[in-house]
Amino acid sequence: MIKNMLDRQQQPRRAQSTAVFFLAILIVIGLITQWLDISIITGSLQKKFGFQDSSYIYSEEFDCYLNCSNIPSPVKNDNVESSSALACPDYFKWIHEDLRPWKETGISKKMVEEAKKVAHIRIVVVNGRLYTLRYKKVFQTRDIVTIWGILQLLRLYPGRLPDLDLMLECGDRPVIKKRDYGGLEASMPPPLFHYSGDESSYDIVFPDWSFWGWPELNIKPWEVLKQEIHEGNARIKWKDREPYAYWKGNTRVGAARRDLAKCNASDQDDWKARIFGMDWNEEKKQGFKSSDVANQCTYRYKIYVEGVSWSVSQKYILACDSMALIIKPQFYDFFTRSLLPSIHYWPINTNNKCESIKFAVEWGNNYTDKAQEIGRAGSNFVLENLVMDYVYDYSFHLLNEYAKLLKYKPTVPEGAEETCSEALVCSVRGQKKRYRIHSMVKSMSDSPPCNMPPSFEPEDVSVFLERKANLTNQVILWERNEIHGN
Repeated sequence: MIKNMLDRQQQPRRAQSTAVFFLAILIVIGLITQWLDISIITGSLQKKFGFQDSSYIYSEEFDCYLNCSNIPSPVKNDNVESSSALACPDYFKWIHEDLRPWKETGISKKMVEEAKKVAHIRIVVVNGRLYTLRYKKVFQTRDIVTIWGILQLLRLYPGRLPDLDLMLECGDRPVIKKRDYGGLEASMPPPLFHYSGDESSYDIVFPDWSFWGWPELNIKPWEVLKQEIHEGNARIKWKDREPYAYWKGNTRVGAARRDLAKCNASDQDDWKARIFGMDWNEEKKQGFKSSDVANQCTYRYKIYVEGVSWSVSQKYILACDSMALIIKPQFYDFFTRSLLPSIHYWPINTNNKCESIKFAVEWGNNYTDKAQEIGRAGSNFVLENLVMDYVYDYSFHLLNEYAKLLKYKPTVPEGAEETCSEALVCSVRGQKKRYRIHSMVKSMSDSPPCNMPPSFEPEDVSVFLERKANLTNQVILWERNEIHGN
């Protein structure tokens, strides 16, 4: 009996000891994880993601207990040449067009603050330090990741970016409509940065957040994903791929996608399209097992269709070496305006999608060399002209040209908070933290940004747009003659 009483007395002690032991294990694991995260930031990823040959590598010290105000600004590298021998890609010319509305008048502080009505966030750069002021809640972390991208730009080219004051809208559709600023007594449109534009808006197009990763959808930073897609292209040659047109995504956003779903193969019709609807919530529950973008280059043809507006997926689709079938878009992002139909992609008639897709697939399967040529041209466009160096250079030149138009000296607005790379890494865990570490600029560039091309001549834009229209009309004519025999 005494033994049983002693055993009962010792049981709580054993349970307590076991709990303390497991708590200690959890603490050790947490410390090791934090140490690994910090080590990864400046360890092997320096070699994989970027700037190991640069003249200055950022310190390996990474203290999450410091405030942004206690972290010194990166010092400008005076050994870098003032100008580059490398020319920027032609699509940089659209920077001049996007800023043209303010070329003659410049941009006043009143104009910038007018955009507050529709902006999600204000971003101010003063003496190389970044401050933000939020006005509206943003979907997921679009604003944070965009800020992260600008912070990496400041690390890549420290001391080179002038002081800035800009408004950013993080929704899907452009909002500064040209119709609201016409007429004899028209006021100037407020300058507003946004991820996409169209012919009816004045929004200034800026690289979207997905270049630094989209953790909510398990889409990796572009530099990593681009390499994975490129390696996948080598594994499955074009002629060995499925001879159909492929699309996978959310069919519930946008009328064009709902209409595209009707083009799927059925017992009655085979439009040569293979359409796969996807529910991102269900996909998340399944661990994103079937949505890896790098594993979707197994068809000869890939379809691009807009959702609510433009889609970040266009660069992934073009990178596949498959001939991209682009359903006539209304919106554009910063690089897609320079794509040419029948050269970089095949245009699909938005009013007759199913027949148009079927014709494109059958044409490509009959003229395989030409179809492969178009696929490679689209792929080369993004794999060569959309490397992260150029994404940063586009951002640099756009912000630099914008700053030249400011008619006032930017100051930190009341209520704004300073933001730095260290704070944005230390404030998150898991996938978000990994993506930020992977996309972090590890050292300043040892060369200046590429040389900005001059603006279009007055007639150049109309000539270019006319060429795009003529190329599209040629495809429409081929399609009409084949389908209707006239």
